[in-house]
Amino acid sequence: MLIDQKQIANAGIRPSHHGLEQHGIRNINVAYWNLGTAQLLEHAIQRREGSLASGGSFVVRTGQFTGRSPKDKFIVRDEITDPTIQWGAVNQPMSEAHFDRLYSRMTAFWQGHEVYVQDCFVGADPEYTLPVRVVSQLAWHNLFARQLFIRPDPAKTGDHVPEFTILFAPDFQANPVGDGTNSETCIVLNFKKRVVLICGTSYAGEMKKSAFTIMNYLLPGRGVFPMHCSANVGAAGDVALFFGLSGTGKTTLSADPNRRLIGDDEHGWSDNGVFNFEGGCYAKCIRLSKEQEPQIWNAIRFGTVLENVALDAETRLLDFNSDEVTENTRAAYPLSFIDGAVIPSVGGHPSNVIFLTADAFGVLPPISKLTPEQAMYHFLSGYTAKVAGTERGLGKEPQATFSACFGAPFLPRPAATYASLLGEKLRRHNAHCWLVNTGWVGGAFGVGERMKLRYTRAMLNAALSGELKDVPTEAHPVFRVAVPKSCPGVPAQFLDARGMWADKTAYDKAAEDLSNRFNKNFEKFSNVSVEIAQAAPGR
Repeated sequence: MLIDQKQIANAGIRPSHHGLEQHGIRNINVAYWNLGTAQLLEHAIQRREGSLASGGSFVVRTGQFTGRSPKDKFIVRDEITDPTIQWGAVNQPMSEAHFDRLYSRMTAFWQGHEVYVQDCFVGADPEYTLPVRVVSQLAWHNLFARQLFIRPDPAKTGDHVPEFTILFAPDFQANPVGDGTNSETCIVLNFKKRVVLICGTSYAGEMKKSAFTIMNYLLPGRGVFPMHCSANVGAAGDVALFFGLSGTGKTTLSADPNRRLIGDDEHGWSDNGVFNFEGGCYAKCIRLSKEQEPQIWNAIRFGTVLENVALDAETRLLDFNSDEVTENTRAAYPLSFIDGAVIPSVGGHPSNVIFLTADAFGVLPPISKLTPEQAMYHFLSGYTAKVAGTERGLGKEPQATFSACFGAPFLPRPAATYASLLGEKLRRHNAHCWLVNTGWVGGAFGVGERMKLRYTRAMLNAALSGELKDVPTEAHPVFRVAVPKSCPGVPAQFLDARGMWADKTAYDKAAEDLSNRFNKNFEKFSNVSVEIAQAAPGR
C-alpha cells in the first residue's frame, strides 16, 4: 500500500525534521514515520510478514537465524574505540574503510524501497536518555522497536534528533571479501558516526542487544553501572535486581505478582537509583504456562510480537510447548502489558542483588549470602550450567557456562570495569547480595531433582523481606558462601546442598570439580584485587 506524504500528514503520522537524508538515505519509494501499533500490524499483515494469532498477537518467523549471530558482530576501530574496547572474539574490529564501503552500499540499497522509521529512546532516566532511531525494511521490525524501546510523546516526534541510528535491512547482504565481514550477515556498531548496521538476518533481538551494547559502552564513563538484569520493587519501595543467564529464571522470578516490575532485562544504576533502558520486555516463552508465569501469559495480546512460536494454521492457536522451530521462542511487548509495572520505569537504590544460576551439577546451595568481594568474584564468573533440553546440540552431561558479568557478549569494555562499578555501588548503598541456585538438588542432572519454583520464590521472598537477616548461617565447605540454616516455607534439608545427596563422597568430588572449573575460568582475570581473588572457591 503506497501513500504519499500528504496522506501521511493527514493520518497524524509525524516525521522528524531530522530527515532520512541526514543518514544518506535518498530516493526511497515512501517512508512510513512513527506508525502506531495497529497501523504497523496492518502493514505487516498486508505484506505477509507474519500471521495474526487467536488473541491478537502477531507471529513471525525469523528464518535462518532464530537467535543472535555473535560471530558476525563488529565494532568499528578508530581513535575513539581503539584504546577503550576489549578487542577479541566478542568485540571484533572492523576498519573505518570497510564500514564506509558497507554503509554506502547499504544506504544505496534503500533506494526505491519502502522504509519504516520509528523514533524512540533508550534509558528511562531523563538524565541518561539516549534518543535513537530505527529505520527498517520490514514493518514488524518497526513494531518490535516500538514495543521494546521507550516511546516519545507523539506530539514531539517532529523535534526528534537521534544520537544513534539503527539501519536494519535483512534482505541486504554484506560481501565478506569487500566489506571485511565473516559472512553475508553482519551487525556493525560505529561509535564515532553513531550508527548501527544490521543486515543478512531477520532476528529482531539484534536491535535490542545493539542498543544494550551502546549503553554498556557510553554509561561507565558517566559513573553509571549498566547491567544485564531484571528489576522489581516491593510495596515498601525496596528495589531488587536479578542477574542470570538464559534458563536461570531471571524473567520468571522478577515477574512477581506481589512486586512491581521495573524491567526484565537491561538497567542502569546511577547516583539517582535504578532505571530501565527499555520500554518493553523480550521474554523467552518456550513452555510458557499461565500457572507458572501469569504476568507474561497475560501479556500475550494484541500488539505482542511472537518470534518462532508454533501456530496452528487453521485455529490460529498458539503452542508454547513446541520447539519445532527453536527453543528460543520470544515474546516482545510493552512494559504496560505487565499488570502493575512501574512506568516510567525508574526506582531507588537496590536493597538486594540476586545472582541466579541453574547449577545442573547439583553442587551450589539453593541460597547463600555473598560478601562484596564474593559478589564481584561471582559477577565476573557469571556461572550457570546448561543441559540437553535447554539448548540444541548439548549432550547428556551438564555443561558449565561462564559469561562475565552475566552478559559477556554485550560488554565492549573490559569486564573489570563493570565489576568495579558493582563493588562500588554495593558498598556505597549497603545492598545485600545473594547467590540463588534454581538448578538441581540431591544430585546432578539425571540423578537429582530441579529445585521447586515455590521453594525458590519462598527463599527470595525471605531474602527480600529481611526475614533472613538474623538467621544463623554456615559457610559452605568449598565455596565458602554463607548458607542460611533455615528459611520460612522451605524444608531445612533443602538448604543443605551436600546433605541432600545420598552419596556424600560423590558430592565432595562434584564440588571439587566445579570449584576447579571456576578457578580455571577465573585465570583470565589476572588484574583483579587480592580481596576478589581470595573469594575464589577452594578448601
